[in-house]
Amino acid sequence: AFQTPRAADAEDPDPISSNPDDAAPSFADGASSRWSFGFRLQTPSTITGGLATFPVPMPWPEQSLTIDEQVVNTDLTRATTRVLNQSAKQVVAVMPRVLAGSELEVRVDMTIIKRKIVAPTEPQSWTIPERTPKDLRAFMGVSPHIDTNHPMVRRLSRELAADSFETGWGKVRQIYDAVRQRVRYLEGPIRNASDALRTGQGDCEDMTSLFVALCRNARIPSRMVWVHGHCYPEFYLERIVNRDATTPGTRASEGAWFPCQVAGSEQFGAMEEDRPILQKGDRFKVPETRKTDRYLAEFFQCDPQGNQPPRIEFFRRLIRST
Repeated sequence: AFQTPRAADAEDPDPISSNPDDAAPSFADGASSRWSFGFRLQTPSTITGGLATFPVPMPWPEQSLTIDEQVVNTDLTRATTRVLNQSAKQVVAVMPRVLAGSELEVRVDMTIIKRKIVAPTEPQSWTIPERTPKDLRAFMGVSPHIDTNHPMVRRLSRELAADSFETGWGKVRQIYDAVRQRVRYLEGPIRNASDALRTGQGDCEDMTSLFVALCRNARIPSRMVWVHGHCYPEFYLERIVNRDATTPGTRASEGAWFPCQVAGSEQFGAMEEDRPILQKGDRFKVPETRKTDRYLAEFFQCDPQGNQPPRIEFFRRLIRST
């Protein structure tokens, strides 16, 4: 079994608020599926200093999971988990020395229940935060390929700002419609948000990047959500609630994340997506590479002691869906 995460690695992300008046997002029945995540390594030469990482799903308000099996089939490997930015979880496999001719596997199988998100019944009550909460500042500003400060992106932001909206919900909807009207879906290499705006075309990553960039320019925290083979954005809004109905003037704000689908079928404030969430966010400081990435991809490094390098195969496969 994998070792317990370090105490500093918080496992529980901020939940979507649930309220008795049903104003916040609610959930409908979802789909259950079983997935396998991991890698296989074969090495014709002895290796030292081996390190492999790969992302695995973590719990979210719309996603629950159960670990069915954890496999580390050699005493030469130590596997742990870690959570980065409360947004993504990785398995970290350390292989100090693996002898020539060895084969090893590190794998985690899990059952994932992914619930559908239902749009709020009172969207007009949600507004742009007056102040960005400290724990959400990571979802503002510039991220890899989200060039929020690009002149073209800022110009469009100013154009959109000329229209006033009574609610934050209406403002985000304006940004959503603008991206879908100005950018035509087209598969291609990863581009910046400004490239999608300039060329008028982009895939789900590019269109999501542009939506996130425009939201952040409008002081709306926003982030990318990554599922298997796809991504979409979430935006954060707040509303004023009366914590104590018996005491007039006792008011406080509470916030919630709402999804939307920029590339694909129209879904705003709701999400019907069965694929498991791999991670949320778009600016991760990767310890092994010391660089900032928008997505925590699989990673492997080692020091081969011979002329034949090892062969590693990462996998992410669906075992069963119901």
